[in-house]
Amino acid sequence: MTCDATRPLLGDRLRGRLDATASAAVDAHVAACDRCRNQLATEEALDGALDRLPRQRAPASLRRRLGQQIDAAALGVPGRPSRLWTLASPLVSGCLAAALVLIVGRAALPPAVSTPSPSPSPSPSATSALAMPEEAVNNHLRVVSSAHPADIESGGIHQVKPWFTGRLEFAPRVTFSGDEEFPLTGGSIGYFGSRKAAVFLFRHRLHAITLLVFEPQGLIWPPASRLAGTRLDVAETSTRGFTVLMWRDAGLGYALVSDVNRQDLATLAGRINQD
Repeated sequence: MTCDATRPLLGDRLRGRLDATASAAVDAHVAACDRCRNQLATEEALDGALDRLPRQRAPASLRRRLGQQIDAAALGVPGRPSRLWTLASPLVSGCLAAALVLIVGRAALPPAVSTPSPSPSPSPSATSALAMPEEAVNNHLRVVSSAHPADIESGGIHQVKPWFTGRLEFAPRVTFSGDEEFPLTGGSIGYFGSRKAAVFLFRHRLHAITLLVFEPQGLIWPPASRLAGTRLDVAETSTRGFTVLMWRDAGLGYALVSDVNRQDLATLAGRINQD
């Protein structure tokens, strides 16, 4: 197996989702490839970190409101709980609470990646507006925690961009070559959900910045507004201490992620797709 074929399967191998043949093929490649072995270790460390995230119990008011809505829908009487609900509410509320805790606790986990096909179909669980910023942050964490984040070291945008030819089914449109304020340090192949993405690596002082470029078809995009001083409509999210800026341009999707301050990240976003 090649590195490109092995990397999207590492998460599934770690979680026991592959059959015996695929597992053996991945293990054989990892045993002979330092980079993929390091990537597997990174996946394992990230899984452990995500599993340690705090779980939050849903408020009692939310559990009560959901229970009333379920009961009202079943009886056709809006907002009016029945005697059946009164008797069963402790059991149903407990089930609802368990389900909500599970959803909140696992929302940050990266979506499962199946064996990639030449034209992967987007998975509904990986395409919601709420999941997209979390997916971007998870990919940024994989990059910054990797022993070898760059597959191609930067000699400028005219060295990095041609490297993607033949490795992706699209040409990433990035015109910014980096500068003293935001040096371009390299690039690699990554994934955004189930689809391949071009990964551009920038820095700002001591901060790592990850730019993901991917095909956006089928994704449910978060609400966006015009970024001051640019022609871009950008969706901005803050999660887990990171800022995520997402936009679409010329048929491609872009996600820019870092713990750098929001204004500096917006400045870089304005330079990336400048004409």
